[in-house]
Amino acid sequence: MDPVRVGWLGAGLIATFHSKMLRASGADAVWAGVHDLDPARAQAFADRSGATVCGSVAEVLDGCDAVYVCTWTSSHLELVEAAVVRGLAVFCEKPLGPDLATARRLAQCVEDAGTVNQVGLVLRRSPALALARSLITDDRAGRLVSFVFRDDQFIPVRGMYDSTWRADRSLAGAGTLLEHSIHDVDVIETFLGPIATVSADQAHVHALDGIEDLVSAVLTLDDGAIGTLTSIWHDIDARPSLRRLEIFCERRHVVVEGDWYGPVSWTDANGEHGHVEGPGLLAEAGRRGIADRNPDGEFVAAIQRAGAATPTVADALRAHEVVDAVYRSCDSGARTSARPDGGH
Repeated sequence: MDPVRVGWLGAGLIATFHSKMLRASGADAVWAGVHDLDPARAQAFADRSGATVCGSVAEVLDGCDAVYVCTWTSSHLELVEAAVVRGLAVFCEKPLGPDLATARRLAQCVEDAGTVNQVGLVLRRSPALALARSLITDDRAGRLVSFVFRDDQFIPVRGMYDSTWRADRSLAGAGTLLEHSIHDVDVIETFLGPIATVSADQAHVHALDGIEDLVSAVLTLDDGAIGTLTSIWHDIDARPSLRRLEIFCERRHVVVEGDWYGPVSWTDANGEHGHVEGPGLLAEAGRRGIADRNPDGEFVAAIQRAGAATPTVADALRAHEVVDAVYRSCDSGARTSARPDGGH
């Protein structure tokens, strides 16, 4: 089987991350063309990865079997449409689009094309979160009662992110919830359960038009558990992007700090407790049969076997539905259904 020729649209931080992850996976892939509106950034990516700088989107798409769409949010639909028309497999970064309607259009065009696809909701592969899931579904934990999820990051228009486009609503669509914490919404639905209703508020501390930098939401799950999600973009540049998830079950308390390798700690009603991180976390996850899978490697493997890679565009669409419900609650000040059918 021939190696998969992988093209790149966008050559910034997130494209570099996926390029490194794909290399680390050992997947049978070759780096084809790369295009970025900033030629210097495209050249830097090419120098690091071995890709070839291309002068246009079409040149990249005409020379690859699969493409990573790692551009700003408002351009995702156009680029994905151009790729699937050519029959290419598509990896689209999150979010799919600047609003729910655009995300639905993108999901529909991919479904109609029937091409292999994947979305960058990479926390579904987190061994720390998978371990937390194993801990709370253990019979000894009892039922899920509540959770507290905090996600904070220095505002990514500067520093290592250097994403000035995230200050432009026409390019980003919105702020911290859509652009960053769509990950968190997906984590909650994947590891804790479906979200039924939301009640939320937002703030614009940095006074960027249409770009919220603080969202706080109360989320009620289908099974009755109630939790909170706080997403914030701040100005503490020395503080890295951090997540903390605290989960209360009837007879077990679980804390995840660090969204990939922990630490993860837990305490039971009888006083027994545990704490693992790094290699110890991977060992515990392995003992429980939790695989530490590389999503980028899975994408290429799915192309070669004509299979499916997850999460798909269809999976990401559900996260968009919840995000849209949160924004509607912010606008109305009312508790809002997060169910696809509006609660009917």
